[in-house]
Amino acid sequence: MAQRIKALHALHGDQARAADPLAHAALSASAGTGKTQVLTGRVLRLLLSGAAPETILCLTFTKAAAAEMANRIGKRLAAWVRMKDPDLKKDLFALGERNDPPTVQRARRLFAKVLEAPGGLRIQTIHSFAQTLLASFPAEAGIAPGFQPLEGRAEQELGRTTLANLLADAEAGGNEQLIRDVQCLSLRLGEGAAVDYLMRCARATEAFAVLGAPEAIEARLRAMMELPNESIEDYLAHHCGDDRLDCDLLRAVADANRRWGGKMGLGHAGVIDDWLALTPIERAATLTDLRKVVLTDKGTLKVSPGQSKAEPHYEAHAGRLANLISDLLRVQNAARLAGEMAAGLRAGQAFADAYAHAKRAAGVADFDDLIRWTGALLNKPGMGEWVRYKLDQRTDHVLVDEAQDTNEAQWDI
Repeated sequence: MAQRIKALHALHGDQARAADPLAHAALSASAGTGKTQVLTGRVLRLLLSGAAPETILCLTFTKAAAAEMANRIGKRLAAWVRMKDPDLKKDLFALGERNDPPTVQRARRLFAKVLEAPGGLRIQTIHSFAQTLLASFPAEAGIAPGFQPLEGRAEQELGRTTLANLLADAEAGGNEQLIRDVQCLSLRLGEGAAVDYLMRCARATEAFAVLGAPEAIEARLRAMMELPNESIEDYLAHHCGDDRLDCDLLRAVADANRRWGGKMGLGHAGVIDDWLALTPIERAATLTDLRKVVLTDKGTLKVSPGQSKAEPHYEAHAGRLANLISDLLRVQNAARLAGEMAAGLRAGQAFADAYAHAKRAAGVADFDDLIRWTGALLNKPGMGEWVRYKLDQRTDHVLVDEAQDTNEAQWDI
């Protein structure tokens, strides 16, 4: 009894043109519009045209997509073996192929041809393709033979184990800076997000390799942000001193608020008086208290009719004071941000290095390793040409599914 399978839908217009095995095509379409059907149709037409199964390479973005395409093609070829002639001719017509007796007989033999092909029909993800290539040329790629791919839960577990070991080694070795960096990262992002961040760092080994020494990272960030080279505390204390600060402006604002009177006016005056009585270092640490006198939480100027009545130039005075305070706070906040960014980068750099060693020790490779190693192998002077030649000897047709999700490194391959 013939295997029951739905008849193929006829390909029309752009779908038919994209499935033509003689066309070099790129097809853009929305979800659910039949992209997999077009790819499947193109493979079937390639096989019907005489292409050897082992010369066809189908690259998909996910394992699920690869399995779906392989199942569709396998079921269709198996059904063709015993399908009634009228039904098989309808399938061939839907594909845009001839449905004469020779083509019908050729279609019935394809299932056995695919089964007997060395390596079979290659329908795989880009990472699976990279793994297969590296396994064929481990010495040329400079990697240990027999490595295993790392994914899913195993990758998460190795990441958490690596982080725990890294912190334990830091504590044992007295590396308090690294412990503080990880604490800063965790406080800013939360535990789960901090681990996710570190795993992303581990995938950016090339970027972290150019960061340089950990102790120089914050200085580089501050230079990029045009911050002063000296200690920010010293810088702010210097600019909060009586010789650099416009104390007359502060007193004018305080006097205006006293003349305005009331709880709020006297409160503002008291804040300024108390702030002026502090040392420069203490002033730098309490700039936010002074900010509240002239600015709202949203950063707009805080001026009331009573203050303007008490001092006609109050708005101008408050504006100048707000600019002065904002400039100092901007430096303070930027320096704090630079410090937190540096902490995250130092922690990411340390984790990326530790994670790379952990993978090598376990004999595993993640997806990014597979892509990076394959790209390096194909571009290796004197060796990449030979590997590409060997690939070209066995691959005549390449079909890429979900091309928009394929990144630059994968496209290079």
